[in-house]
Amino acid sequence: MSAGTGAPLAGGVHGPGHLRALTAVVLDTLESAARTRGGPLPAGGPDEVARRTTALAAPVLPEEGIGAEAALADLVRAVAEGAADPADPACVAHLHCPPLAVAAAAELAGAALNPSMDSWDQAPAAGVIEELTTTALARLVHPEAPAPDALITSGGTESNLVALLLARERAAPGPLRVVTGANAHHSVHRAAWMLGLPAPTVVACHDGRIDPAALDRTLAGLGGGPVLVVATAGTTDEGRIDPLPEIARIAERYGAELHVDAAYGGPLLFSERLAPRLAGLDQAVSVTLDLHKLGWQPVAAGVLAVADTALLAPLSLRADYLNADDDTEAGLPDLLGRSVRTTRRPDALKMAVTFRALGRRGLSELVEHCVRTAEEFGRAVDARPALRRRPGAIGISTVLFRPVVADEREAEAGDAVVAEVRRTLLMDGRAVLGRAVAEDGDGRRRLWLKATLLHPAAASADLLPLLDLVTEAAERAAAAEDGNSLSAAGGTGAPAAERLSP
Repeated sequence: MSAGTGAPLAGGVHGPGHLRALTAVVLDTLESAARTRGGPLPAGGPDEVARRTTALAAPVLPEEGIGAEAALADLVRAVAEGAADPADPACVAHLHCPPLAVAAAAELAGAALNPSMDSWDQAPAAGVIEELTTTALARLVHPEAPAPDALITSGGTESNLVALLLARERAAPGPLRVVTGANAHHSVHRAAWMLGLPAPTVVACHDGRIDPAALDRTLAGLGGGPVLVVATAGTTDEGRIDPLPEIARIAERYGAELHVDAAYGGPLLFSERLAPRLAGLDQAVSVTLDLHKLGWQPVAAGVLAVADTALLAPLSLRADYLNADDDTEAGLPDLLGRSVRTTRRPDALKMAVTFRALGRRGLSELVEHCVRTAEEFGRAVDARPALRRRPGAIGISTVLFRPVVADEREAEAGDAVVAEVRRTLLMDGRAVLGRAVAEDGDGRRRLWLKATLLHPAAASADLLPLLDLVTEAAERAAAAEDGNSLSAAGGTGAPAAERLSP
């Protein structure tokens, strides 16, 4: 449909003018919707959110359209008023970052131009930017390798899948056996299943990290053959980093290859002060990064770095309409072998814009801020008699803690109090905390509240009210566990002043 028929396009000479007017609608709606929501999450729970969203969004496919401005205003309002907003200091449940404005603006440009990164004639300049970006990231991960390379992926799950795929092809006829810690991300197990590999052999962990002695015993017991050891630099639940130098030495001793899932912890490399925490990472044959976590990019922004570009050869593919042999011989770049996907977005653009805008020093400051804020938040938990932090060091920017009243009950009842605290704050829209089962100081596994601090601007003082909310909710949950109703303990509502907002 042409621009003159009521459906103007985003690209071309006139596209920016059309976008300017529509973007104003979006920005105005985002601003007013955030004020209406008034916190990190909409109040009322799933049923109430579904009711309010449906009222604004249905029918999605009417017989007659309502126009671009009205549709934008309604649906953007619905999704913004009903959002879990990671820009709110009390939204700390997941590896869910607030994107930087410069990255979101770059995303708009990429969406308007809509290059598809599977052939040069669809993405002439975007392909160059992707190559520059992947080269920089590959050199960051493997600074001493002669020919490192990297691919842009949709995230950590795809990066781990491709890493196992490449390892499987190197191991052919195989079979490849995957060895990983009990702390590994579920995507490692799913990738093995999708690729038809044997289920990974799971190595015991201590304090949330792979036990090197257990890994040694496991590899010795396998008796040779192609093996890929998968370690983690930044576990989802605890932010723990496996002992990479020891793991690399053990893997080398048995002739195994090493892949490191650094989807969370990889951006520590931007900081000269924090990069030593990832010592041994450069010994991995492949490394997963995910910059829509501790990189403040809009989803998606995954990376798979490899020590040698030759390792990517199994991804090579010929499709005459995309990379005919004579076109490649004539000098047209071949982009098809840069992914397991065909059509894909120019996700490197927002990364490149962010990198050039901030530089390594600016990125380092943001990473160090999050790590420092987590340490300060941990000390604040330690100073609260009603709360208890999980023993041990802070895991990157993840803090696990629980109410002391939960410890005063039997294990199952105590965990129920912790779970109820989280759900109460979610239903009220006052805080978005995560949950994690992790080993306590006495060796028992308990349920903890999880704060994953990825906000690059929030100070520890912005987070202290969250501890008050947890303490209050824990007292009410404990009272309910003792047989009193929540309403007798003061209900689940809270004054608007208790909702944490930027």
